[in-house]
Amino acid sequence: MLGVALAYAVRLGPISGEWGQYLAVGCLAGIDTILGGIRSGLEGRFRNDVFITGFIGNVLIAFLLAWLGDRIFINLFTAVALVFAMRIFNNLATIRRFGLTAFTDYMARRKPVNSSTSASAEEN
Repeated sequence: MLGVALAYAVRLGPISGEWGQYLAVGCLAGIDTILGGIRSGLEGRFRNDVFITGFIGNVLIAFLLAWLGDRIFINLFTAVALVFAMRIFNNLATIRRFGLTAFTDYMARRKPVNSSTSASAEEN
């Protein structure tokens, strides 16, 4: 659904007004879900059914909240965008920590063993 909306947006050029806001919160929801999927994969908890239903649910809820906000004259778009942006940054921070931990572990395994320790072990 999001891919179709993006393809349609690229074909028509820039989207302005309320449809632009709806597409923006939908994209934020999609990015949040993708990063959450990467994070859960790194943690070993990824489930495909949870990812797919979460993706569709997040996009629809974000879209509906932005739409509802327009109808009752409350700018819920900003609140939705803020929440998804915070979640995106939290997921990115966790992914970064996993990457840094993996890198430092890899570098620690690559360090050469002390030559005096290996020479005494060969003599015994």
